[in-house]
Amino acid sequence: MIGQVLRGRWRTLVVLAVLGALVGAGSSVILSPGYRTTSSVLLQGPREADELLTQAEVATSSVVLDRAAAVLGEGQTGADLRDKVATSVAQGNVITIETTGETAEQTQRLADQVAQEFVKYSTQIIAGSADAAVQLAQERRETLRQQVAQTNQRISELSAKVNDGKTTVESVQLRTELQSLRSSIESAMSTLNAADTASGLGNMVVLGSAELPSSAAAPTLPQLALGGAALFFLIGLFGHLFTARVDRRLRDEEEIAAALGGPVLATFDVVDERPAGTSLRAKILRDDRPWNIPRVDVFADEIDTVVQYRRLVSRLPHRRLLVLAAADDHAGQRAAERIAGFADRWCDVVTVSPVRPVLQDTEAEGVLVVSSLGSRSAWELVGIAEACADAGLSVAGAVLTRPVQPTRGRSGASTPTDHEALAGTQ
Repeated sequence: MIGQVLRGRWRTLVVLAVLGALVGAGSSVILSPGYRTTSSVLLQGPREADELLTQAEVATSSVVLDRAAAVLGEGQTGADLRDKVATSVAQGNVITIETTGETAEQTQRLADQVAQEFVKYSTQIIAGSADAAVQLAQERRETLRQQVAQTNQRISELSAKVNDGKTTVESVQLRTELQSLRSSIESAMSTLNAADTASGLGNMVVLGSAELPSSAAAPTLPQLALGGAALFFLIGLFGHLFTARVDRRLRDEEEIAAALGGPVLATFDVVDERPAGTSLRAKILRDDRPWNIPRVDVFADEIDTVVQYRRLVSRLPHRRLLVLAAADDHAGQRAAERIAGFADRWCDVVTVSPVRPVLQDTEAEGVLVVSSLGSRSAWELVGIAEACADAGLSVAGAVLTRPVQPTRGRSGASTPTDHEALAGTQ
């Protein structure tokens, strides 16, 4: 069935694909980020997770972006850069600054400048809030160093007493006190190291210049155009398949006969022709005809011969009949006119609306319904049968036309005449 859709609606699918490509290309103005690069800033010393998140927010603050915009120039403000800069926290106390831009050079400069302004601003914040704490920390470190010196002196004195070679109660107490003092000095040294580390928490380092992007980041304009074309193509393809799936028009002869309340007398294969007055769009796309028309391996002049119509007319009852066709069924109307032409005065052609069929009172004694396969639903056929019953007419039978597409064409040959066609049957 997919092959039938591709053969019968390939023009429509191509138009949908082109439309999808245009939509995808247009959406690149909004969806395509342009060029993208990153810059990394290392925060030295131990850091808490909340502190790292705070620093990431500082990197995209209005102060940092305004300063970066002022240095870069180009008529941009910090508010303009807000949608072009994003930050995240990586492992190892690293703040990643991601920037986007229209050109590779512009994106690289933006990433480097934002990283530099972030380091400067964070350093200023830490320095301004730590002025009073710096002096206190220095006094604390000096006190700790004095404590370490006193402890070391006491340890030396105790060591001299313990090493005299005598083992007494006093010597055991001295050894215990010596061990305690050693623990104290280790604790003091740890505290001193922590204080030294705390004094360096404000240090930040930019880990090199941002990489110059070699190509635009995905999704790019070609990718969006290709994706839009593929999406619209698939929508059109599956739309046709879904429509065929939910189609309730009858294609089985027995079901059509049951809906009309009369037998199917004949089924003709007719060449599918475009009716007069077809719009330019329909002529180009050819979407005004069913896409699931069967293809037959015959010549066009071998289909729909007059012999079949004459045989049908010979089997009709010799009474006045109305040859009825739906107003929108062009193939059915052509077949009805040919049947009436061969039947001469016994048949009159009438067309009715398939939605609200109404038959006027006539002198006819029956109705011959002509319809194309797959053109009417069961309810529409039942409505036609009820309209015939309301007019006091019975359905004498039905003639079905099956649109086909011949796969071969006869060059330099004309269609056989009625006399030639009849002569071929003798």
